[in-house]
Amino acid sequence: KPVCFFRWDGYAYLDAFDAFNNTLSRPSPPPPTPPPLPPPLTPPRPPSLGGKRIATRAIVGIVVSAVTFVVLLALGLVIWKRSYKPIKDIQTEYADDDMTSPQSLQYDFETIEVATDKFSRSNKLGQGGFGEVYKGILPNDTEIAVKRLSRNSGQGAQEFKNEVVIVAKLQHKNLVRLHGFCLERDEQILVYEFVPNKSLDYFLFDPTKKSQLDWKRRYNIIEGITRGLLYLHQDSRLTIIHRDIKASNILLDAD
Repeated sequence: KPVCFFRWDGYAYLDAFDAFNNTLSRPSPPPPTPPPLPPPLTPPRPPSLGGKRIATRAIVGIVVSAVTFVVLLALGLVIWKRSYKPIKDIQTEYADDDMTSPQSLQYDFETIEVATDKFSRSNKLGQGGFGEVYKGILPNDTEIAVKRLSRNSGQGAQEFKNEVVIVAKLQHKNLVRLHGFCLERDEQILVYEFVPNKSLDYFLFDPTKKSQLDWKRRYNIIEGITRGLLYLHQDSRLTIIHRDIKASNILLDAD
């Protein structure tokens, strides 16, 4: 059976419930301080007017430069096309000149054959890759040099005539003059003025004859060569570049 005991004293219990009462009467602590709010976002600064002006100027400069380049390129092409003439057009222009036409330069084959005594060996002056060269005398006693071109040159008749007319217009004292041509019987023949002293190699490489070429004559030969080349390259109506300079192509006159 349960038993209960009660205990008491004749004096008061001092401060028995003070701790409990203090706990009930103590004010509650203040709530925690909320974290500070983040600073407001700064809106981006609008681009300055100076930056816009610089970008605009750069774009305008690029566009203007591109347009200028295209215009200059187109202008250059137009000028080039107007000034450019194909070789065939130049040859035709010279060939149609009334001063010198193919008909005025043409010899018949019988005249050339008689002048060279039917291309006899006694009249033969030399031979090269282009063909053979003969001495001839025309009915008016004019001495000529006849160059009989090789038949396998592959050059057409009209092209041959045009080139003959061009060469015939090259008039200079240091160039051998072309009198005319013959284009018959599948032959291509050039008729030049006759130069009596043959070519430079005839003297230059001969142990005996080279003694005739003293320094004064050598200087005259060199001067004549340079004058002739200068005329071909700069002073003639049609610029011609001579790409086969050698002693056998330098003909010596009586001087």
